[in-house]
Amino acid sequence: MTDLTTPATADRQDGHLKRPAISFEFFPPKTEEMERNLWETIKRLAPLEPKFVSVTYGAGGSTRERTHSTIARILKETALLPAAHLTCVGASRGEIDEIVDRYHEVGVRHIVALRGDPVGGIGTPYSSHPDGYQSSADLVAGIKERHGDIEVSVSAYPEKHPESRDFDADIDTLKAKVDAGATRAITQVFFDNDLYFRYLDRVRARGIGIPIVPGIMPMHNFKQARNFVTRNGTSVPDWLAAKFEGLDDDAETRKLVAATVAAGQVQKLAKHGVDTFHFYTMNRADLVFAISHLLGIRAKSAQKAA
Repeated sequence: MTDLTTPATADRQDGHLKRPAISFEFFPPKTEEMERNLWETIKRLAPLEPKFVSVTYGAGGSTRERTHSTIARILKETALLPAAHLTCVGASRGEIDEIVDRYHEVGVRHIVALRGDPVGGIGTPYSSHPDGYQSSADLVAGIKERHGDIEVSVSAYPEKHPESRDFDADIDTLKAKVDAGATRAITQVFFDNDLYFRYLDRVRARGIGIPIVPGIMPMHNFKQARNFVTRNGTSVPDWLAAKFEGLDDDAETRKLVAATVAAGQVQKLAKHGVDTFHFYTMNRADLVFAISHLLGIRAKSAQKAA
């Protein structure tokens, strides 16, 4: 295993452990109730001072306007730095360029650039727009060409992308995105830390030096989450499934188990030198806030009180 960051257990500032860097992912709300819930979540998590917060983008651009309005409101009403998700799916190059320009105009300086899922859903053949960007690397290059001051993050796959022939081909894709201008990769969800470290070794062996930030998802609803992540190529270990057995009708205990599992995962990653984490919040604050607390991350008000 290769440790390429300073272990959090050894890195101290003013006698205290170095604060890990965190970021959060939200999805744009579909209803007024979901919008209220999202903003309650944002208000709860904002005092933890994440490095950035990202807002997802629906398949085929289905949430394009909601994503934009959520990003614009974050910029207007909070001190958070938003990152907008953007995909190649279902739009011409001109349409995508216009979206990038709109984001830049309202102050967005960070985009998460993704190829996107097939219009027919995961598992169906992918086809790019005939006049569009043909790949995520192509999209990264297009963004950087139009606005060099926009930072671009991309995706990474510790278990390789489901459509990749093998790990070599998968890392070829990542390298193409880095060569196009990406400066950070955020991983797909994983539950076995060894998968992350083995992937990191492969990536570094190819000379790719950008941060590979682990994506962490607390499993609020295990069955629903398992169905979602496995469609995207993530394996769910038997030991993890066993921890949720018999809890289908016990949401409170599921929440405690989910927090324990995710907290254990990030603490073990931190002990091996990982000092940056990206949380897939599912627009819920409770578990992410608790896990951040266990990482030693405190809101400003709590730090002053201490």
